[in-house]
Parts: sequence; C-alpha cells; structure tokens
Amino acid sequence: MSARLDRRVAAIAEELVRHKKVVTPLDVVAGLGWLSGRVVQSWELGKTPSLDAVAAVPAERLAEAASCLAKWASDRGLLQSEVEYLSGTRDRRALRFTASGDAAVERLFTTQWTDPTLSAERRARVTAQKAPELMVLVAERPWYCSQCRETGEFHFVEDELPVCLDCADFGHLVFLPSGDAALTRRARKGSGLAAVVARWNRSRKRYERRGLLVERAALEAAEASCLVDEEARERRRVRDRERRAVQDVEFQAAFAERIGELFPALAVERARAIAEHAGTRSSGRVGRSAAGRALDEHAVTLAVVAAIRHEETEYDSMLMAGVARAEARERIREEIDRVLALWRG
Repeated sequence: MSARLDRRVAAIAEELVRHKKVVTPLDVVAGLGWLSGRVVQSWELGKTPSLDAVAAVPAERLAEAASCLAKWASDRGLLQSEVEYLSGTRDRRALRFTASGDAAVERLFTTQWTDPTLSAERRARVTAQKAPELMVLVAERPWYCSQCRETGEFHFVEDELPVCLDCADFGHLVFLPSGDAALTRRARKGSGLAAVVARWNRSRKRYERRGLLVERAALEAAEASCLVDEEARERRRVRDRERRAVQDVEFQAAFAERIGELFPALAVERARAIAEHAGTRSSGRVGRSAAGRALDEHAVTLAVVAAIRHEETEYDSMLMAGVARAEARERIREEIDRVLALWRG
C-alpha cells in the first residue's frame, strides 16, 4: 500500500467519523473522487452489475483503499459491523461491489466502522443501513409500459424497461412536489409506501428530485401537522441559516490557510477567493467533498487547478469555440503545471 493513499484515506475517514460517527469504504472511495454520485446512484438503482466496473480507477485500487481504511479503523479501535447493500429495485436485490464476486473484497466493502464512544442506542441509529429509495422518473419523451402498453406522466424503470405506476403498484399514490422540507419529511415518514420522483438533468448529467409519491392519508396528516407549528419552524430556519453561515466562513478560512501552506507564493486574497468558490455549501465542488472538508492535499490542489483552468488559461474560450472538453484540457496541461510551480514558489 502506498503511504500517500494511507494518508488520504485517513484524512477522509477522520472527517467522516467526526461528523457522521461512522465510516464505510464506499464513503471513502467517493471522497477520494474515484466514484461520482451519478455512478453510485446508477449502481444503487440496479443499472450497473458491479461498482468496480464503473470506477475511475482499477478494481485493485478500490480494494487497496478499503484495506487502508480497515487497517486505520482497527488501529484506532473503531467498532466493526456488517452492512447489507440493497438495490432500489422492487425486488431489493443485493448489490455487488466486484465483478469477480471475490468474497474477501466484498466483505471489505460491506464492513463499516463506528465511533466506540457512542451509546448502544445511537450506534444502532448511525449504523442502520437503508435501501435506496424507489425512484419514479418524469417522462421526457413518449413511452409505453412494457407490461400493459399504457403511458403517463411518470414511469418506473425495471431491468432498463419502463413500467407504468399501476403495474409498479404505485398507482394509488399521490404526487407531492418538492419545496416544503417539513411537509415532505412528515409525509414520507407517515407513508407506508413512497417513491422519489426525479428528472434527468442533461447538462449536469444527474437525476434531480422533483418530489415524492406518497399515500394520500399520509399527505393529509402531514399538512395538518405543518399548520400547527408553522411559526416555530420559521424561527428555527432563521437560526439554522445563521449557524450555517458562521460554519461556512470558518471552513473557508481554514481552506484558504491550507491553500497558503501548499502554495506559499499565491496571494492571500486569491487563496481566499479560491477557498470561497470551492467551499460554497451545496455547490457540489471539491471543497464540499469529504476529502475537501478534511483539507486533504489532493482535494485542495484540485480546487487550485480548477481556478487556474478557468482564470489563467484559454480553457473557457476553447469550450465556447467548440473544442472538446478532453482536448481543451490536454492543450492547457503545460500551462497549469507552469502556474502550479510558480505558486508553489
């Protein structure tokens, strides 16, 4: 195992345990940037036979990261337990990490590690693994149910074939649009059967939630409950916004300081600007990843590289002129290396 990978895995794992009190190999590999959220979601929905087949690194590298995590967690006395990964299909089939089905590697990935200081009750809560939510898609083009040949606004996908809501046993559910978090949470909790409604975003290349399908009685009960405590929830939202703003400022300051350590010749104001951009909450940028929050050297460097790419080179102009993304990046590779060397002093 490489010492560099050991350090990166340890940094990400420490951050996850600090915030979530539990860490899994899947979380760590995603934090390393080897698996995107879109790839993991496709796997969870049963569209990908094994996770190692779609990772950004070879299967051996994934297993190495999982082994690094196991050693790190064992050395620190974290508690070990098994977790079962189930698909978001109606049959809830078991998910596979490896194409080969290697039992030892599968066991590595289905092991999770928990903070030993937690009470038994809280440990049970944080280690409880839920199957991915059932997902219904908003139709983007004409379609017909593979079972009854009917069509509609929404459809479920099973084994790559569209299924109408009636044939998927969702026909009795009602649609609750996104927008009210409390109403959505309470309706979901009270509904025995529910499904996420999503639409494919072509520009971002990911599914985005549009709402939920829930039982009518659960929705009506949730609406009544929300009317009772609406004023208290508004006061809580204001307090939460203020708290998150303080946390973001503190994190971005730490991120900027880390940039300064790695790139001492970079102006302080520029480091702050890069940190603010990379660390914006809910942006999906590298600063908000597990590795970014742990101030991992690789993640911080990626944020700096992104700033160089868009602000110090002709990359954006190339894209506007129709140059393919991969080709444009190849053209500016030497310029990025030159600026990185300059900023490192």
